[in-house]
Amino acid sequence: MKQVWSATGRRKRSVAQVRMTAGKGKITVNGVDVNDYMPYEVLVMDLKQPLTATNNEDKFDIEVNVKGGGFSGQTGAIRLGITRALLEFDKDTDPTSETSYRKILKTAGFVTRDPRVKERKKYGLKKARRAPQFSKR
Repeated sequence: MKQVWSATGRRKRSVAQVRMTAGKGKITVNGVDVNDYMPYEVLVMDLKQPLTATNNEDKFDIEVNVKGGGFSGQTGAIRLGITRALLEFDKDTDPTSETSYRKILKTAGFVTRDPRVKERKKYGLKKARRAPQFSKR
């Protein structure tokens, strides 16, 4: 049986469940190839950053199920999920050593979850903070 490292990533309204297995570097998102799923090449590059930082672009096959949000939020969620799966894979290495994935990914800022989410709409306003246009007369 193949060893599987799994993790969950979240960003804005998106939740990504990532399953990582040893392989050739194929990434599928919701059953579709990542290049077909994501509309922009920049998003695909952003999503692969943790793999690039740790030199693992063609060592793992990654299968992702992602729900909610838009493409940008989904990309952030997948990136965090991949980061956490890599940390799960490398958990036996001493975190203080220079070659540990934790040190590499933490320095690059991939381990921290981005806490920004959409603020709720308040009554009497058009959006969260946007008030209706003021009319003097």
